[in-house]
Amino acid sequence: MSTVSQNLTELKKQLPANVTLVAVSKTKPAEQIMEAYQSGHRIFGENKVQEMTKKYEQLPKDIQWHMIGHLQRNKVKYIAPYVSLIHSVDSLRLLQTINKEGAKNNRVIPCLLQIHIAKEETKFGLNETELFEILDGDEIKNLNHITINGLMGMATFTEDKEKIRSEFKTLKNLFDTVKNRYFSDNSTFSVLSMGMSGDYQIAIEEGSNMIRVGSAIFGERRYQ
Repeated sequence: MSTVSQNLTELKKQLPANVTLVAVSKTKPAEQIMEAYQSGHRIFGENKVQEMTKKYEQLPKDIQWHMIGHLQRNKVKYIAPYVSLIHSVDSLRLLQTINKEGAKNNRVIPCLLQIHIAKEETKFGLNETELFEILDGDEIKNLNHITINGLMGMATFTEDKEKIRSEFKTLKNLFDTVKNRYFSDNSTFSVLSMGMSGDYQIAIEEGSNMIRVGSAIFGERRYQ
């Protein structure tokens, strides 16, 4: 058994049954992704459109590719034919573009709305006011080629576990509010994507049901 397979097996043993694991494969070669694939894993996350599309073309077609990085509107067309979930929707204009490209490809594209919960300006995402403006607006009602499947957020990069916990708690409370107010009869809105290699255990304790883990599976990533 390869190191990647061992890491995946050990990690999955720890996870509650309701938590989906996205193996973050950004910067990792196709060979390592295949090691994870051969151990039975099918959900992989990438943060760059060009890299994800190249891997999509190289690797088995039953892989579910998640776009977890910041997504520019002019790049949506490249992933629209195949992407399984876009985690990083941070504007109405991006949603509209995804909808347009979904229509061109005759498919409905699942999306998560990214919420800015970290005390860091470098992180992307909507604040609460922007989120409710989108959900209350008329425009979203006309987007028939996207679904809003939940929320995503990234905590501050810090050693302060209580700060991380507080940010995750804030996002879970917001998820519950949005679910009750806008999607109470809609089972599609069910994903709370929060938690990465360094903080996924706290995220799960605070209600996450989708975690994005890279280095704990593949080892420390090579920076490009």
